[in-house]
Amino acid sequence: MNRDNHAPIFNKCFDFTEAAEVRASGLYPFFKPISRSEGSRVYIDGREMLMLGSNNYLGLANDQRLKEAAEMATQRYGTSCSGSRFMNGTLDLHEELEHRLAKFVGKDAALCFTTGYQTNLGALSAILGRGEHVIVDKYDHASIMDGIFLADGMKKQVTFHRYKHNNLADLEQVLQRIPRDEPKLIVIDGVFSMEGDIAPLPEIRKIADAYGAGIYLDEAHALGVVGATGRGTCEHHGGNPDLCDLLMCTFSKSFGSIGGFVAGDEGVIDFIKHFARPLIFSASMPPANIAAAMKALEIIESEPEIVQQLQKNAQYMIEGFSSLGFNVGTSETPIVPLLIGNNEKTFLLWKQAFERGVYVNPVITPAVPPQRALIRTSCMAIHSQDELDQAMEIMGQEARKLGII
Repeated sequence: MNRDNHAPIFNKCFDFTEAAEVRASGLYPFFKPISRSEGSRVYIDGREMLMLGSNNYLGLANDQRLKEAAEMATQRYGTSCSGSRFMNGTLDLHEELEHRLAKFVGKDAALCFTTGYQTNLGALSAILGRGEHVIVDKYDHASIMDGIFLADGMKKQVTFHRYKHNNLADLEQVLQRIPRDEPKLIVIDGVFSMEGDIAPLPEIRKIADAYGAGIYLDEAHALGVVGATGRGTCEHHGGNPDLCDLLMCTFSKSFGSIGGFVAGDEGVIDFIKHFARPLIFSASMPPANIAAAMKALEIIESEPEIVQQLQKNAQYMIEGFSSLGFNVGTSETPIVPLLIGNNEKTFLLWKQAFERGVYVNPVITPAVPPQRALIRTSCMAIHSQDELDQAMEIMGQEARKLGII
């Protein structure tokens, strides 16, 4: 069918040709169907590949203990809650997981959402009110931005401010321009999903306190990843849970499941529970995913050595890529970006690595700022040193051919 058979509203869809052009060039890297996953290996188009682009940081998505927990929960509760948390969709499992999560991160209470994306949408749009201010790091995740946009779309007239990435002086300048008596919230990633660096949380807390601002901390890439026992950015910076007021995390990374939660003071969580539209109007997190996340939490608490192995692998990969001549930016976590800048070279390096059996992620604008195209690599606790050496050798060889290093 062509545009002549459709209403004009769809014309923009037929005008969108960029994806088709990239597919025709053989450089299209997205929506690759994985037919099987086995730890650090996946199978695409019948080929075994080394996965160096997953957020399954602890390797728990393939852990037999999580699979068994998910199966048992399905047998007891079924495949779906078939309702929202507000109505018939709250299970005792939801509340058990929330209680354990709150204790894990040192907060009074927690609330689970069906996805991490919905957690940011729901919590931020509920908390932000008319005449209030929200201040974000320039590199904050898209779901944070969408939560703010949802609040604004609800006619709350929230004033939006942005400061340079991890730049404390710029943050303070932004706060100085806001009247002191007007409510304000600083929203930051603990670990930034493309840069792999960590927010200077203690310093941000001091600035926030000086200007009467709250702190909302997105720990999607931090829980299970940083801190001596995987408790995230607060633990990384000394262990004080009061370094943030609200903390959120998704279960789709270290927890090997899907869903998310927000934690904080009991009164604040109760408020979010009654005003978060993505919670009220979505079916709740399914039983299998709750059970898998709960089992992952149990493993993280009882086996801190897997977190330490992840951190060891991360340091090995940062040093390895740096020694090859790659620009890895300010990474200090398992997220190791290979900064390239040029979109075409980024796609070419992705394709050459893919052809040689290494799966990584090419990232271009709008996921990163213009001229900051990169290959996003990420290791897991279950990667062997030999696997990391193999991947880095291949990436280095292909990058030299392209003149990247």
